[in-house]
Order: sequence, then structure tokens, then C-alpha cells
Amino acid sequence: MRATLRWAHSDLRTHRGEALFLVLATAGIVVSLLLATALFGYATNPWQRVFTQARGAHVWLHTAPSADTGKLTGLDGVESVTGPYPTASAALASRGARAAVELRGTPEEPSVGRPLLTSGHWLDPANPDGVVLESRLARALLAAPGDTLTLPGTDRTVTVLGVADSAEKRYRPGEQPGLVWAQPSAVGEPRGRVVALRLTDPEDTDYAVQRAVTVLGSGAVSEVSTWKQARAEAQGDNRLLGQVLGLFGLGALVAAGLAVHGAIGTRIRGHLRDISVLKAIGFTPGQVVRVFLIQHLAYALLGALAAAAVVQGLGSRIPGRLGDAVGVWHGLPGHTVALLVVPVTVVLFIGATTGLAAWRAGRVPPVPVPRRAASPGGRLSGAARSALGLRLPPALVLGWHRAFSRRLRSPATVARLALPLLLIVVAMSAWTTIDRFDGRPEQVGLPTSLTVHADSGLTDRAARTVLEDDPQVAAAYPGVEVAALVPGQTATIALRGLGTRQDPYPYSLAEGRAATGRDEAVAGQGLLALLDARVGDWVRITVGDQPQVLHIVGRSIEPENAGRVISTSLDTLRENDPGLGPTLYELRLRPGADPDAVADRLTAAGEGHLDVHAVPNPADGLSPLRGVIVGLIVVLALIGLIELLTAIGETVREGERDLLALKAIGLSPRQITAITVVSTGCTALVAAILATGLGVPLAHWLIDAQGASNGIGSGIAAGPSAWLLLLLGAAAVAGATALAALPASRAARRRLADTLSAVA
Repeated sequence: MRATLRWAHSDLRTHRGEALFLVLATAGIVVSLLLATALFGYATNPWQRVFTQARGAHVWLHTAPSADTGKLTGLDGVESVTGPYPTASAALASRGARAAVELRGTPEEPSVGRPLLTSGHWLDPANPDGVVLESRLARALLAAPGDTLTLPGTDRTVTVLGVADSAEKRYRPGEQPGLVWAQPSAVGEPRGRVVALRLTDPEDTDYAVQRAVTVLGSGAVSEVSTWKQARAEAQGDNRLLGQVLGLFGLGALVAAGLAVHGAIGTRIRGHLRDISVLKAIGFTPGQVVRVFLIQHLAYALLGALAAAAVVQGLGSRIPGRLGDAVGVWHGLPGHTVALLVVPVTVVLFIGATTGLAAWRAGRVPPVPVPRRAASPGGRLSGAARSALGLRLPPALVLGWHRAFSRRLRSPATVARLALPLLLIVVAMSAWTTIDRFDGRPEQVGLPTSLTVHADSGLTDRAARTVLEDDPQVAAAYPGVEVAALVPGQTATIALRGLGTRQDPYPYSLAEGRAATGRDEAVAGQGLLALLDARVGDWVRITVGDQPQVLHIVGRSIEPENAGRVISTSLDTLRENDPGLGPTLYELRLRPGADPDAVADRLTAAGEGHLDVHAVPNPADGLSPLRGVIVGLIVVLALIGLIELLTAIGETVREGERDLLALKAIGLSPRQITAITVVSTGCTALVAAILATGLGVPLAHWLIDAQGASNGIGSGIAAGPSAWLLLLLGAAAVAGATALAALPASRAARRRLADTLSAVA
């Protein structure tokens, strides 16, 4: 054992840089995987905790006031029913903030879907104007128990009695109204009612919705929401961040394993005589394998322990969402298990790849086998001889020949070096896609910057006058958005009528064409997947008791409502309902305009009749991803550096046998050095070309697949610019040649006796 440790220590002293890079790469991989685990837990568990403690409802049905909801209690699969509760739409304002809300008359705490109070107390019959706010709505309004809120357009006020968490769909400005629990008397004249269903089998949600709508009648149901939609919305960007971290972490782990395998293989080929001597003095094959195995397991274990300690001790101090996720993850039941399993899995994987490579060392015979004078691929090819005949620099020709004359090792070396570069290209594509959402939102389904809702106190003409008088507003598109039931009555979607045929709304189309004719519409990917439809199909949806048949002529990129949106012009909807008027306006601003400043001006000009919100951009929730991408690129660069050092060592060792011949034909040490440098640079160049050629389409496929799964749809991916790819390739080649220069120069100036010893 002492001899094994002494050999490992000697090898460590010889390869200190490689050992350091391996430790750092392992630490980076473990950190990324642990953060991915934390984000997955953070995305799912808080909502799941609220849902479990509140006995959350699996289905929420918004119905007409006349609907007979008592029939729902007798449905098979329905465990309990809560409600109906009267509802009304309203707006609340506080400290300059304003939000659309749903007032829900709740005389007592519900038995299903019970709000979980985080501060204050529940409704008090003695205080008819008291309300309880959903927690996200309270944060948006900067409200706390004891605050007084106003209802714009009226002289009414309400007092906040409490703030509560809910497992229902959360408040989203301009998209989903906030939830306000109030006494039935505070609701006033209800526009509808809501009823909650808790099912015996949550997986039968779609079937239960279909039966409930059938019993009540499709005309009596205006909106359906389910626990699956609420959970997906609560997970949101956190789950996507976790997926990105997990994907790149696993990719980096594979790249690190291949780099370790290649490094050990190269080291074994360089120490064949030393291994033979060890066996001759009594080392068994198992002991030889353990030399390499113990050494690399120690590196991996050191990096894994350091990563686990950093995440455990400092992870919660990371600014932003990542730090919040780690802080919540520390309190989850599976935290300790994950903190042990992830590092152990990484160490075992690296140990497995090390064992496969070290097994070859155990098979080295005790008596060294003389090397062949020349390898089968060692002869100059016809092209190389022709190039020398054209008086091209010998270093260039011989360097290219050396890089690719080894039939099996050269492709393996290029592949191992190309893998981390490929992952870097994918990471750069993720960065440029986020930049596309930020800098060119009109290309990814966000042609407008502000959404304006006008109350009944402002006519359409007056509202458009206020909006179009602002000098920074380029266009105001009138529209309406209503909930509609899909065929089969299993879910509701958003039916939007935006713009007119004379002034059409500028949708971002990924397929098909714009909706310009009668009954033509464009749909999001989420809706097409829900209906199993495609561009060119006709679909029938139901708004209240009125059917609407539309011809889907294009697929639009829809960041809202998980892509479950079908959009047409306001004129098309008016043909079915002539009295329909616009309830919202989408504003396209002039270049350089500040959306916040425009929103403030419009709110003031509307004199309390306009509710102005910025259009939510998915990139706003992905800002932590930029720092993640930078960290992943650093980890991948370390792995690529390990592979480069391995390739350089192999090239220098292979060049030792040719050193005497090169000197004999008159090449100077500088030219011999240039051969090794050119060989390494050519290997890096081919790897960079391969990584770029495969990485860009792979990145587009991955990003578009993620967009399709989220309902946004494919067509959102943006690859790095040509100059960025050229810069990456140039950096790889320049780094490879710079790293190869010193060892190649030392090898070219070796003494004759050392060269003869290496060839022997």
C-alpha cells in the first residue's frame, strides 16, 4: 500500500495542473447539480405544501349565477364540493399601485381550498368592508393588515384584515386577476359564482371537468381551472432553471468522465515501461489499477466535498432566486439525502470511467514490448507529399499529418475536446435567446409593451383618444379576451380578438400566415397540443352558450397562458356578437420609449379609469440564468483544458520517436516545436468546427423543444452570432497553441541520450 501511495504522490507532483483542473471541474459539476435539485424542490414543494394543508381543490368552476351547482355533489369521483360563492370583477388601488381582482363572497372559511393565513385574521362579520388578500396580490399592492384600499371609479374603500396563501392560480398583472375574499355583502351585484371540487382521484381531472360541464350545461360555465394548471404556473421559471442546470450538469459530468478516461489512457501509454517495472518487482494488476483509481477518486472526492460544503454553507447567500431556492431547500425533507446522493453519484461515475481506463494498465505485460518502428498511419500521405513538393512550410504539413495520422486516437481526441465546446455553444445559444426576448420582443410574441384596461366610466372613443394622444404611443390595438371551452369541455382557453382588419395586430408567426379573412385565427402551440390540431384545421369553441367556429391559418408564438390562446380580429368576434366592445388595449410604443414612464402618464391622464400594466416578458424571470450560464461555461472550459493538456501530452510523446529523424533531415528545434504546436492547433480547430456545426442545430432543437413543452412554441431559439462563434473557435485554437508551445519547445531541445531512451 505504501508503494501504491508513493507512486500516486509522484504522479500528482508531475501532473499538478491537471489534478487542480479536475478538482475544480468536479466541484462545478456537483454545484450545478445540487442547485438544479434545489430549484426543482423550490419550484414544487411550496405550492404542494399549501395545496396539502389547505385541502386544495382539484377543479374550480366559474359559472353563471343561475347554474344549479347542487347537481355536482352526486357526480362519481367527486369527494366534496365547496361553494358556490358569488364573485364580481373589480379593481383595487393602494399607494399608487392598482390591480384587477376577483371579489369572492366567502362568509366562512372553505373546507376545500382553504386560504392559509400568513398574517392578520379571517373575515369578521362585524366588519363588512374587511377583506383578505391573496399573498402575491398583497405584495403587488404593498398592502398589509390594517391598510385601507380604494376601488377606483367608486367611493368605496375596504380594509385589509389578513393576507393568505392559496393553491389557486396566482395574481399576474394584466393576465390573472388577484383573489380577494370578502363578505357576500361586499361583493355587491355578483356577475357569477365559483364552486370548488375535490376529487377522489386527481388523475381523473379532465374526465371530472367534462362531466361537470355536461351536468351544468356548457352555457352555464364560463371558466375552468385545475390544480395542474396552478401547479405548473407556481413552478414557472424555477423549474426551467432547474432543467437547464441539470442538463448542463449532466453534460459536463459526461465530458469530465471522457476527459479523465482520455487522460489516464494517455498517461498509461506514456508509462508503459514504468508499469512493466512495477509488475516485474511484484505489483499485481489490481494494485496497478488501484494506483490510478485511488488517485482520481481522491481528486473527485475533494471536489465533491468542497462543492457540497459551499452549497450547504453559502448557497443561501447567493443573491436572487437561486439563494432563495437553496434556503427553502435546506428545510425540505429530502435535503440531506440529495446532499449526499448527488456528490456520491458524481464520484462513482468518475470512478467508473477511471476504472475502465485503468483496467488497461493492469493488462500491461511485465516485459516491455518493443515499439513498432512506425505506425500504420505514420507514413506521409500523397496529399502531404504533394504539399511538401509545393514548398509549403514543413511544420504546417507535418503538424497536420501528425494530428490526423492516428486512425483511432485522433477521432477520439477530437470528439472528447469537441464535447465541452459543443456544450459551450449550447450555453451561448441560451444566452442569445434570452437577449432576443429582451432586445427584440416583437419577434417572440411580444409586439406590444403595455396592456390597458378601461372601466365602464370611459367610452371606447374616449379611451383611444387618451391613449393615442401620448407622443410615445405608436399604436393602440383595441381588443377583448374571454374564456372559452374547448371541444370535449375539459378545459378553458383564452379567446382573444385584437386589432381590426384595417389595423391588424402584429402577431409573431412561426407557421402559416396572418388571420386576414373572416373566421380566420392564429393559435398558440399550447392550444394546438391541447386540441391535437394543426395549422389548417377548423376548431369549434364555446363562449358561454355561443359557439365560435374558427379556421386556424397560422401558429403564433404565445408566451402567455401556456400558449393556450386562439387569436383573431375584433371584427371576427363582432360578427358573432355585434354588441361586443373592446375591454382592453394593447399598446406598441415608439423605439426608445420608457414603458414605466408611459404607464404613469396614461394612468394620470385616465383619471382613475385606466388600469395600465407592462406586458410580462418571460426573460424577466430568467435573469438568474445569465449567471448560471457564465458559471457553466467556466466549468466546461476547465474540462476542455484538461482534455487539451491530455492531447498536448500525447502529441509530445508521439513526437519523441520522430525527433531524431526530424533533426536528421535538417529541421531546427523551432521547426520541430512548430510541428507539435500546429498539430495541437489543428486538433482544436477541427474540434471547434465540429462543435459549432453540431452545437448550433442542437441548441435550436433543445430550446425549441423546451418552448413547445411550455406552450410558447418552437421558433424562439436564437443562435450566437457568427463573430461570437469565430471568437470561440479562435480562443480554442489560440489556447491550444499557447499551451502546447512550452512542452513542445522542451521536447525539441532534449538531449540525444534522452531521445534514444524514449524511442527504445
